[in-house]
Amino acid sequence: MLKSLKSIDDLGSMRRTCEEKFKSDRIRVSVCMTGCRALGAEEVYREFQKQVEKQGLEDKVEVVSTGCQGLCARAPVMTIDPPGIFYGRITVDVVPEIISSTILNGQIINKLCYVEAGKRIPLLQDIPFYNKQQKLVLRNCGVIDPKNVEQYIARKGYEGLAKVLFDQEPEEIIKEIENSGLRGRGGGGFPTGTKWGFVRKAKSDTKYVICNADEGDPGAFMDRAILEGDPHSVIEGMITAAFAIGAGKGYVYVRAEYPIAVEHLECAIAQARQLHLLGDNILGSGFSFDLEIKKGAGAFVCGEETALIASIEGKRGMPRPRPPFPAISGLWRKPTNINNVETFANVPLITQHGSEWYKQFGTKNGAGTKIFALAGNVKNTGLVEVPMGTTLREIVYDIGGGIPGRRQFKAAQMGGPSGGCVPSEHLDLPIDYESVKEVGAIMGSGGLIVMDEKTSMVEIARYFMEFVQEESCGKCGPCRIGTKRMLEVLTRIVGGHGCKNDIEDLKEMAFVTKNASLCGLGQTAPNPVLSTIRFFLNEFEELIP
Repeated sequence: MLKSLKSIDDLGSMRRTCEEKFKSDRIRVSVCMTGCRALGAEEVYREFQKQVEKQGLEDKVEVVSTGCQGLCARAPVMTIDPPGIFYGRITVDVVPEIISSTILNGQIINKLCYVEAGKRIPLLQDIPFYNKQQKLVLRNCGVIDPKNVEQYIARKGYEGLAKVLFDQEPEEIIKEIENSGLRGRGGGGFPTGTKWGFVRKAKSDTKYVICNADEGDPGAFMDRAILEGDPHSVIEGMITAAFAIGAGKGYVYVRAEYPIAVEHLECAIAQARQLHLLGDNILGSGFSFDLEIKKGAGAFVCGEETALIASIEGKRGMPRPRPPFPAISGLWRKPTNINNVETFANVPLITQHGSEWYKQFGTKNGAGTKIFALAGNVKNTGLVEVPMGTTLREIVYDIGGGIPGRRQFKAAQMGGPSGGCVPSEHLDLPIDYESVKEVGAIMGSGGLIVMDEKTSMVEIARYFMEFVQEESCGKCGPCRIGTKRMLEVLTRIVGGHGCKNDIEDLKEMAFVTKNASLCGLGQTAPNPVLSTIRFFLNEFEELIP
């Protein structure tokens, strides 16, 4: 049972105790127990526990269940600290060998090591996938047990919140977030501090904070990984936002298809309440705030903030015209601040280290880092966190390991169904909000799907249009009809029955849909079509008789 923290001194005392526990002399075996479960990680974890107990190694070995460790291409994965050995594609039958050879005798098992250019690399710190990243938001993912708040506190968790509650006024916090240059990581890139300022200035006795965890882009799992691997960072960010804007209640709107994320978030909220980090008079500061989870039913359109609000209110998830914006009239017509998971997870970094420290990462117009879900035709699929301004080439080749089978890079789909295809001539494009827009894509929430020379770009456009058309709520005609008609034309072209006017018709329909749709879904739906026509026009022309 966790002891309630009634003051900032209590939190400091708990942190010192937790730091000592976290510095255990035992060998730490960390097994990814989130996405890796699909490939047998749970059985591997249990086998480690069984063997440690069977061999009486409890005093020497600690088996830890962690969140995503990043390199999904090698799943299930694990690390052994010290010395920091990384093993991948673990199976139950190799667990005894890992204990007898590596843990007890320090011998490396070559078949489990990462391989680069024919060379086996046993240490995680030497693997390019890891050592070329800059892990800030993901600093705890794959390191701590996400269901153990003591491990979060041992790594400076809630330190920034304590500073905020006792040393700063709400306006100071908002100014610090503004000065940091943090922009929304959900896709729009709106300055976070500015948004908080709007809600702070809104006149109302009741205000809300909402975390948008309705991550629906195909291939994207950044927000899921943060909630699964480090849920307290999101909770800490939300409490900070609530204090800054004057909110007393918050909601995490998370997809029901994320059962592990929901489980870990529920556990984290319960722990925060036990510690008095949520609820009435947090840490004796006089500030009160509590959280509730709202499970979404899987509608992609509910990633749009007004549709998300409607869903929380018990209505069908459909967008409404703006203004008024949620900052003025949001949940139950009260001022509401909405940020996504990754945005909130950045906040404790800023409150703990300061805005000037934060601005040393990234670019002038995009401070900090960005997490990408690297998928598709690339060797090292998984979660990647890099400073804003990192080039596409660095992500795909230096971190991702390049294209398998000696094939050539053709394009990368950025921003999911709302994004666009970035071709090979822009491999050296520094990725930030403005530069990506210039080539017809968007940053989006961070989905990054790599395609090789064998990929049909017309089929890619058709696939994403099919997804968007199915997910359109149908409220406005431009999106409901425009996406359907564009899908019909793309399907006809892919089937070899295109007409000579189809390309111009697609451009015209895309223009109308983009400029007349009610919400962001329809306004960005044509992006994959327009970007593929722009950079791969020859492929369309080759399919039209």
